[in-house]
Amino acid sequence: MQLPLQITFRDIPPSDAVEARVRQMAEKLDRMHERIMGCRVIIEAPHQHHHKGKHYHVRVELTVPDGEVVASREAHDRRSHEDAYVAIRDAFNAAQRQLQDYARRRRGAVKYHETPPHGRVLELYPEMDYGKIRTPDGRDVYFHRNSVLDGEFGALEVGAAVRFSEEMGDQGPQASTVRPVGKHRPAP
Repeated sequence: MQLPLQITFRDIPPSDAVEARVRQMAEKLDRMHERIMGCRVIIEAPHQHHHKGKHYHVRVELTVPDGEVVASREAHDRRSHEDAYVAIRDAFNAAQRQLQDYARRRRGAVKYHETPPHGRVLELYPEMDYGKIRTPDGRDVYFHRNSVLDGEFGALEVGAAVRFSEEMGDQGPQASTVRPVGKHRPAP
């Protein structure tokens, strides 16, 4: 880290053991991602419940090149957070996950699930075993009876919503697999 680690205790007395654990966890994060510029950790016990004991709240704030990564673990009556070390572990684990997400976004490794091509049946020629699909961008895609899944060619109607896999055929784009969008599936 470029800036020194900051540890703040609120509503609890400072503890060398707790501070050592925080430093150990911060070093682990720093080894994981070398571009962390600074780390601030706030440990507090905001509420004292007479019947439930102290619940610790830990907040980890990391300064990175494009902004901040903030992980916070609220007690919310979790008995495990009556132990400061467990609350620290949970907060640093959350910070580690967020830092991993941040690193993936920085390298462009975030997965985007592409929606399969979809459209509506524009024309049907049952006697010649083919039809055409009109895509939302206005293209027409040819399909053959054999490309309709589950033998549902006979059940298709003009205007029916379909999803399909597209490939280039001899005469232009064609659908190699056509799947009707049923009542239980959303229409495109």
